Amino acid sequence: MISQVFILSSKGDHLIYKDFRGGAGNDIVSIFYEKVTALTGDQPPVVMNHKDIYFVHIRQGGLYWVATTTAGSSPFTITEFLNRLAALVKDYCGSLSEKSVQMNFALIYELLDEIVDYGYIQTTSSDVLKNFIQTEAVTSRPFSLFDLSNVGLFGAETQQSKVAPSSAATRPIQSSREQGGKSEIFVDVIERMTVVIGSNGLLMKADVEGEIRVKCYMPSCSEMRIGLNEEFSIGKSQLRGYGAAVRVDECSFHQAVRLDEFDSHRILRLCPSQGEQTVMQYQLSDDLPSALPFRLFPTIERDNGGRLLMYMKLRCDLPPKSAAINVCATIPVPKGSMSLSQELSSPDQSAELKPQSRAVVWQIARFAGGTQLSALFKLEVPSLSSASMLEVGPVGLSFELPKITATGLQIRFLRLSPIQPGPSQRWVRYVTHSDSYTIRI
Repeated sequence: MISQVFILSSKGDHLIYKDFRGGAGNDIVSIFYEKVTALTGDQPPVVMNHKDIYFVHIRQGGLYWVATTTAGSSPFTITEFLNRLAALVKDYCGSLSEKSVQMNFALIYELLDEIVDYGYIQTTSSDVLKNFIQTEAVTSRPFSLFDLSNVGLFGAETQQSKVAPSSAATRPIQSSREQGGKSEIFVDVIERMTVVIGSNGLLMKADVEGEIRVKCYMPSCSEMRIGLNEEFSIGKSQLRGYGAAVRVDECSFHQAVRLDEFDSHRILRLCPSQGEQTVMQYQLSDDLPSALPFRLFPTIERDNGGRLLMYMKLRCDLPPKSAAINVCATIPVPKGSMSLSQELSSPDQSAELKPQSRAVVWQIARFAGGTQLSALFKLEVPSLSSASMLEVGPVGLSFELPKITATGLQIRFLRLSPIQPGPSQRWVRYVTHSDSYTIRI
C-alpha cells in the first residue's frame, strides 16, 4: 500500500506531490531529500526509513521518483510501480525531464488518480488508461533543423533514403480521441558493453547486455511480427542456419510476446500497446563475435623537468565505414596534479584537467573506424615520484556506436497485421553503448 508519491528534481524542487492516505506531514519531502543527499557515495539505497515511514525511490531522467509506505509492503512491488510510472509519464509526455514534468503536471496528476486508488495500485497499462486520460500533453521541444542532421540514427539498412529525425520517437503517444498524427513503430536494438582489458593488452572480461524496445504510435495495430537472425541461438548447444552464428547466453521475453514461431523461424509475435515496452532482453559473456571497438596504447614516463608525460594512442577497430561518437576517455592522474599542457593529433579533439575528480578528460566527438588518434599530456605534479606515477589509470572509456551491435543481432523484417489502411512507417535503430569499458595501464 502506497501512502504518498512525489517527484523531485535533482536539486530537491517539488514537481509532483500526491498524498493518498493522509497522516504524513508536509515536511516528509524535505526529510527524504535531506536523507538522500546526506549519504556519501554515488548510489544511495533504494529503500530508506524515517521512524515508521519507508521511502522507496528510483532515479530516472535526472529526477527522484519516490513513494512512501509503512511496514508490511513489498519494496519490490513499489519499485516496479515507480519504474512503470516513469515509463507511463515518458509515453504520455514524450520525454522524461524536469521541464516536461513541469509543463505536464496536470496530466501526471490525472495519471496518478487513475493508477492509484487510496494507496492501492489499480493498473499501469497504457491501453487501459488511454480511454480515461483527458488532458493533452504539452511538448517542450520545438522543431529544429539540427534534428535532420542526425542521419543514420533511425532507419533500417534497406531504407537509407528515409531517415527519421532524432526526436521522432520522443513525443507523446496518441489518445483514443485523436485521429491525426503519423502511424509509426520504432524498434530499438540497444546493447551495453562491459569490458576490462589488462595492462598487458589481454582481454580479461567482456559482457554484453542487450534489449529490443518497441515504441508504438499505431492505435489499430493488432499484431506485429519481428524476425531476428535465422542463425540466432541461445547457449552453446546448437548452431542454426548457414551464416555467421549469432549467439547469446541468456534470453528473456515480455509476457505479451508469443513464441510459437521462435524456435523454428526466430520470429517474435506480439500485440504492441501504445507507448514503449521492452519485448526481449539478452546477455552474452566473455565470447564476443567481433573485435573490441577500441584499443589503447599508453606510455607513462617522467621528463627531465620532473613533469609527468602521458602519451596516449587510441585505435578504433570498427569497420572503415562506421564511426563512434561522443568518445570520452577519463584518465586518473596523481594527487596534486596542477597545470596541463597538451598536444592533440587532430582539431576535433579536446582535453581538460579536472582537479576535483583527479582526472584528465579526453573527448573525441567523432571517431572513424579503422583510424588512430593520439594525445600527449604534460602534467605538473609536485614532488613526482615513482610511487605517484603508479596512480595513473585505469582509463575509463565511454562511447556510442550507431548502427552497430556487438553481438551481431539484426532485425530481418518487421511486419504488421492487418495491413494499415493509411501510410505507416517502420523504423529500426541499432546502437551500442559503453556501460563500463576499463583499460588498465
